[in-house]
Amino acid sequence: MSSPSPAASHSLPRILLRFFFRHFYHSFAWTYDSVAALVSLGRWNHWVRSALPYVEGSEILEIGHGPGHLQASLREVSTRIVIGLDESPQMGRIARQRLQKAGYERVNLARGLGQALPFQGSLFDTVVSTFPAEYIFDQQTLREVKRVLRAGGCFIIVPAAWIVGRKALDRAAAWLFRATDQVPQLPAEIFGEKLRKQLEEAGFNTDVENVRLRSSEVLIVIARA
Repeated sequence: MSSPSPAASHSLPRILLRFFFRHFYHSFAWTYDSVAALVSLGRWNHWVRSALPYVEGSEILEIGHGPGHLQASLREVSTRIVIGLDESPQMGRIARQRLQKAGYERVNLARGLGQALPFQGSLFDTVVSTFPAEYIFDQQTLREVKRVLRAGGCFIIVPAAWIVGRKALDRAAAWLFRATDQVPQLPAEIFGEKLRKQLEEAGFNTDVENVRLRSSEVLIVIARA
């Protein structure tokens, strides 16, 4: 039997890492917080919370709520009605437990897909999604988001973050992000312009901001219906 080529050997760890990152949102959901904190060197929840200053209005939908950290933060404003949607039942259970432990008696979480939002039209002031998979830019998802937003409503997406620190741990974390495709290979400016074009084709007026945060750069997309 021939030995594997250098390219094949090099790709094996990458394939295994990608497999884990694809599946830990479901069957390995209990590891999500620990892994996210590890690979981001403790920055992950700061990146997620970077969406908060852009949230508008009192009716808020989060698509892909994950373990519920942003759900809890959004509820800190008592006048808001906050709903979370996620396809993963495992993440739904984790988020529900987190919110109930935080003292929120009414937990508005639903299971569903971004391409078929189970809500009536013109219901939300803001729709927000942080570090979603590719489905968030599917044209059907964009049509659904636009349908459930009120006129002038805001669609906030935090699609990616880049670790730009020069310390050894920063460089290692940046490599891991690239190896597992958790960060786009394109520079932030080019990637942001690509997303802007997709959203504008769907009828949104779009701004893109790069926010520096703890030796990292967070991309924030603000699209208005």
